[in-house]
Amino acid sequence: MQYGNLNYLYLLSVLPLLIIGYILFFRKRKRDINRFARIELLKAAGFSFSRKKQWIKAVLMSVGIFFLVSTLIEPKWGYHWEEVEKKGIDIMIAVDTSRSMLADDVKPNRLEVAKREIEDLLNILEGDRVGLIAFAGRAFTYCPLTSDYSAFRLFLNDLNVNIIPVGGTAIAEAIHKGIDAFGENTNNHKAIIVITDGENHETDPAKAAKKAKEKGIIIYTVGVGKKEGSYIRVVDAQGKETLLKDAQGQVVKSRLDEITLNKIALETGGLYTPAYGTQWGLEKIYNESIAQMEDSVYKTQRVKKYVNRFQIPLFIALILICLENFVKETKPVRGKKVV
Repeated sequence: MQYGNLNYLYLLSVLPLLIIGYILFFRKRKRDINRFARIELLKAAGFSFSRKKQWIKAVLMSVGIFFLVSTLIEPKWGYHWEEVEKKGIDIMIAVDTSRSMLADDVKPNRLEVAKREIEDLLNILEGDRVGLIAFAGRAFTYCPLTSDYSAFRLFLNDLNVNIIPVGGTAIAEAIHKGIDAFGENTNNHKAIIVITDGENHETDPAKAAKKAKEKGIIIYTVGVGKKEGSYIRVVDAQGKETLLKDAQGQVVKSRLDEITLNKIALETGGLYTPAYGTQWGLEKIYNESIAQMEDSVYKTQRVKKYVNRFQIPLFIALILICLENFVKETKPVRGKKVV
């Protein structure tokens, strides 16, 4: 047996209180009647109370309330199989985890802001599958497509700049990994969201975008950071915070490359939006474009559906409560008529 709603179980605590109330009520009424007239006189007048019927009324009402509570918790037994379709859009989110994402032109740094805003995106998704790609000098699928947002959050929270030891920003490889992550099922609407500062250091991401377009995949890009750029603060071997320097010993300043990100998005018919300032772009992209795609069925499965049987305890409760009203506590004394 299954139950649809156990939130009303606390109402069963009313039953012992009801029984105690009946006991106190019966005793009080007996005392009140004794004050009014002696039991012998009432019997002589042809009027008498039946303790047995009093308890029958109490039992009928208590059991009736028990079945009313049973109605609220929706007991279920017996089942049938149903075909259930899961609908949504497949979204792969590629997050730049290179050291340039440690720049603090957005607080506390670019990577942490990106993770925080992806978390907010999860709160508005409805049935869409989402996956996660981490990329720096290389890229790999960190979390495959899933509709289990709790599992996705575990991978998201674990993102950091030490996941990929290879330096650089391989946007093209991240796009290729996103394409591969969707598999060969062409029935689903697919989108890749690339979140980066746009400083590509590897192969041409425009070619990767063309391949995505051929597969019917739309790429959306989000630029993290500010146009004027920011220095990158790292912790050295002695545990001291210092500015990141290149091989020539020059301090590195990371700047947002919006031109590259625009080209990637436009190639596939997607959108580019910056993340700096007060308007974060990820939620805007979803609401204005991705959410407008027609949902696709990405999974059909048979599920066991239990049959709700709340009508049965409800019917029993109504019968018992009605019977309680017909049970009379008074009984005529044999040979007398109650006037």
